[in-house]
Amino acid sequence: MTSEVTYAEVKFNKPKSSGTKSEPPAAFKETNLHQSGHSFSKLLLTSLLILLLLLAISFLIAFIFFFQKCSYVQKEEKATRELTHTELECVKESLTPEGKDWSCCPKSWEPFNSNCYFISNGANTWNDSEKECLRMNAHLLVINTKAEQDFITRKLKTHFAYYVGLSDRTLAVGERHWQWVDQTPYNESATFWHRGEPNNPNERCVMLNALSRKWGWNDSSCNEFHKFICKMMKIYL
Repeated sequence: MTSEVTYAEVKFNKPKSSGTKSEPPAAFKETNLHQSGHSFSKLLLTSLLILLLLLAISFLIAFIFFFQKCSYVQKEEKATRELTHTELECVKESLTPEGKDWSCCPKSWEPFNSNCYFISNGANTWNDSEKECLRMNAHLLVINTKAEQDFITRKLKTHFAYYVGLSDRTLAVGERHWQWVDQTPYNESATFWHRGEPNNPNERCVMLNALSRKWGWNDSSCNEFHKFICKMMKIYL
């Protein structure tokens, strides 16, 4: 007996495609947009914070650099002033200010107590004499005691006059108001005027001179040319 085979046609139908992707639900779209906006805000805020931090760091660096530059300039100016006297003559002492071992005066200056004294070779007006002393970190001589007066006059030549740092600052006519250049108060009990001096209100500066070989103070025109004496504190090392 011959067996019979029956063939059947079977078809598999695929779902029809519309050709477009299906749209997500509206709620999902709104959530996604909200999250994107929130992320962008966080990124913007972080960027701003980083920018502000960088600006602050830059400002701090600039401030430090400016401060260091100013300090360096000040140190250079101080060093330049200190180098006005390049040669010192020093004496070892057992007790000096700030525990230093040596007291020094510039070369060619005379030491006495805690000060140094410079006696000029050339002559100047009173104002120019004070300027020259200032250039050397000193002032025109301020005399505080008789011992100081006696010390300095022993170093002077009797045929010259020497400006000191005392002048008449009075503006009113007929009055005298003597003032030392370093603002030391003028003490009438510690003055060394020649007899009868000061005697001319038009002579507003003071010089040391010798009359009959006796040294004393004499009022003088500030525009006269005289030698001068500078005074400064000793340098301690």
